[in-house]
Amino acid sequence: MNTEQARFNMIEQQIRPWEVLDQGVLSLLSVVRREDFVPPQHRALAFFDTEVPLREAGRAGQVMLAPKVEARLLQALQLARHERVLEVGAGSGYMAALLAHKAQHVVTLEIEPDLAAMAAANLRHAGVVNAAGFPTVAQGKARIRLMLSAAHRREDLDQGLAALQKVGRELEVIDL
Repeated sequence: MNTEQARFNMIEQQIRPWEVLDQGVLSLLSVVRREDFVPPQHRALAFFDTEVPLREAGRAGQVMLAPKVEARLLQALQLARHERVLEVGAGSGYMAALLAHKAQHVVTLEIEPDLAAMAAANLRHAGVVNAAGFPTVAQGKARIRLMLSAAHRREDLDQGLAALQKVGRELEVIDL
């Protein structure tokens, strides 16, 4: 397989038609090597328009999102370099790597120890130095943007939004 041609086709045939037109996002998808974050047994699926399993068959169904969904979420956030991001659901670390190229710092959390280890190893291997898998205490009143990389029921998100607003916090819900 010609990896660079497959990456180009993914961007031009899957991502761009899904209304991801931010050139910064499109360029970033050429820089951050998605295939390096895909488990070895599924590398052939790295550029397919599908979710990619992160675990062996028969284990809980955590997946990497389809490339067009990852790109659309990244575009919707409109991150600026001075911002910090909290990602819940590190998975393979790919989204954290993308976010780290756009933001000042990324904290990515993962509840499953094997996935947390995979994400940490992948981020290290990719040379990402401004993303960490451990929460840090925010200094001052800096704004932290939150991205959930997992599916949730809309009513749960609405309840979370209401709870955060009661204590003066901000949360945006991006529908795709």
